[in-house]
Amino acid sequence: MGEQKITSFYAHDHNQLDKYFQDFQGLKKKDYAQAKENFKKFKFGLQRHIVWEEEILFPLFEEKTGMKDGGPTEVMRQEHRQIEQALEALHKKVQRQDPQSDLEEDLVWNLLKQHNMKEENILYPAIDQSISDKERQNVFGKMDALPEHRYRTCCG
Repeated sequence: MGEQKITSFYAHDHNQLDKYFQDFQGLKKKDYAQAKENFKKFKFGLQRHIVWEEEILFPLFEEKTGMKDGGPTEVMRQEHRQIEQALEALHKKVQRQDPQSDLEEDLVWNLLKQHNMKEENILYPAIDQSISDKERQNVFGKMDALPEHRYRTCCG
């Protein structure tokens, strides 16, 4: 991952997750089995993304800035809980193969869009400015080393 910035990496991950979600939406009334595969990729990827942030990225930011309680990462964690609740409501419909999930999808999508915009425009650039290249490489190394069982929970 080398010289890549936190902002560009995480924005790219947001875009990939958006694609899986949109593919799920586009397929759910045509080919539910394929739609569900896209949902699983979305769910696993989003869960991984949240673990990366909460266990690797946010603690580094908090250490560098001293902003922990009441800071931007606390707000992001609260939003993660809202996203996870909305995701689980949608997940229950996917498990039942219920294509009538527009309300749940809209909630997930709207929460993510607002959340991602704050991260991409404020938090990630602040992290990029506050860490060294060595610290950035360390972040990417820890992300690569994260075991799959930490985020691959779905559909059981």
